[in-house]
Amino acid sequence: MSPAFDSYWPGHQSYYRTMSIQRISILGTGLLGGSIGLALKSISSEYHITGYGHNPSTVQRAVEVGAVDHGTSDLVEAVRDAQLVILCTPVGVFSEILLKIGSALGKGAIVTDVGSTKRSVVKLAEQHLPAGVHFVASHPIAGSEKRGVEFARTDLFDQKLCIITPTSRTDLVALEAVEQLWRRIGMRTTRLSPDDHDRLLADISHLPHLLAAALVAMQSPEALGLSGKGFLDTTRIAGGDGGLWRDILLDNRDHLAESVGRLKSQLDEVLKMLRDDQAEPLRRWLDDAATRREQLMQQKLRERNAE
Repeated sequence: MSPAFDSYWPGHQSYYRTMSIQRISILGTGLLGGSIGLALKSISSEYHITGYGHNPSTVQRAVEVGAVDHGTSDLVEAVRDAQLVILCTPVGVFSEILLKIGSALGKGAIVTDVGSTKRSVVKLAEQHLPAGVHFVASHPIAGSEKRGVEFARTDLFDQKLCIITPTSRTDLVALEAVEQLWRRIGMRTTRLSPDDHDRLLADISHLPHLLAAALVAMQSPEALGLSGKGFLDTTRIAGGDGGLWRDILLDNRDHLAESVGRLKSQLDEVLKMLRDDQAEPLRRWLDDAATRREQLMQQKLRERNAE
């Protein structure tokens, strides 16, 4: 499966009024889970959403803000009669959750997720979910360094990209249902293989987080005291949850190690230019980076205007 072999931008959300999925379970009622619930509720009152969390007070908060209709700390209760289950917990607990909910799901139920890695998630679903329950792996590229349902937003997914990673075993009806769900809350969708996803996201998502954390970790107290907006902007994502990002980085450690190696080659090249006082090569290197970033910004602008 080649990268980005299929993508779609919805002309308007009303195209998907005929979606039949109404009973949804959101496992993990933090920023992403809460935002999914708020977005769905803003579209239709017909959705009945059950939220799950291991902390009862967090689940109750999700009920209070209107992200879910009912909250529970019982996994089996959370997924009972669900047509669609969305895993919004850290990827490190997916195995335990899938193992527990498998026998409670009815035939035809669909399970998807918001995890930042895909190969291991697909394997776990194939191992733990029974025949007749369909898994469609998803990764909505949206979020914040902040966590908690109190930061959930109805518009968090507007004009953002959701990567779907089907395999030869993916049920096509379930695949279309999941893609429609993400499109209905304002997302574009594209398809990648699980391995292509993890390889590309290592470069564009996992490595930047690692680098932001390293930039903060290397600073002396004296230097941090002089930092301004540029440093804060560059290292914003270092404020993410350590446990969640630990699981992501370790789960994708093979591709991430390759990404770190390519970054090291770039830094070695810059180090040589600095030591050898190579002014013109250094300028070209910086200009090339600036040009590539400007091209990226123009591409993103075109995508927004295409809606």
